[in-house]
Amino acid sequence: MLDLGIEKMALIGVVALIVIGPEKLPRVARTVGTLLGKAQRYVNDVKAEVNRSMELDELRKMKGTVEDAARDVEHSIHSEATALEKSFKDTDETGYTALSDVAPVFPEYKHPRKNWRLKQGATPQWYKSRNGVRTKALSGAARVARFRPHKIN
Repeated sequence: MLDLGIEKMALIGVVALIVIGPEKLPRVARTVGTLLGKAQRYVNDVKAEVNRSMELDELRKMKGTVEDAARDVEHSIHSEATALEKSFKDTDETGYTALSDVAPVFPEYKHPRKNWRLKQGATPQWYKSRNGVRTKALSGAARVARFRPHKIN
């Protein structure tokens, strides 16, 4: 980049003071400072974009290597499975029963029922009464009778 030392900066400042004049120099210095700041931000943005694209390329390469490794593992497993099937078929010819002839036995599906009554019974009565949990169901008529305002005679 540019090699700006203290002597060169002082020389540029003296030339700017002579050419521009002392009245306009602060405004020009502010403008030059803002332009330099914008240029630095632009250069930093470009550097960041280049770094992101390089990292993205590296990630794509890494993804390719991982996919290749997974494909190799899948191929090796498939080849081992075919070899295993072949060995089972060979034992079938010798008189032993092959595993492909036996139907797999699965247990019958049982729905995981939520035992609501067991859960409700496990809660202590004092906890229910403290937290206002209803322990008995009220019929509609009983509910009306309970919340009906009493007549005062």
